[in-house]
Amino acid sequence: MDITAKLNEITSLSIEDRILLVQAIWDSIAVEQAYPNLTETQKRELDRTIDDSEINPDNFLTWEEVKTSIKGQ
Repeated sequence: MDITAKLNEITSLSIEDRILLVQAIWDSIAVEQAYPNLTETQKRELDRTIDDSEINPDNFLTWEEVKTSIKGQ
């Protein structure tokens, strides 16, 4: 596969279509349950973010709020 040609094709899409493409790619990865190995630093950052979201839930957006924000632009 010529990744450069694919990337050039992808960048010609609208932002909305690129977001849909990313979502579709991510969904296809999730279906296969192919999760990347996280480094210890990444694990600590995820733990920190989870802890922060539990302590300060108002500082975070829901997935629906994120999607609405993106679609509103």
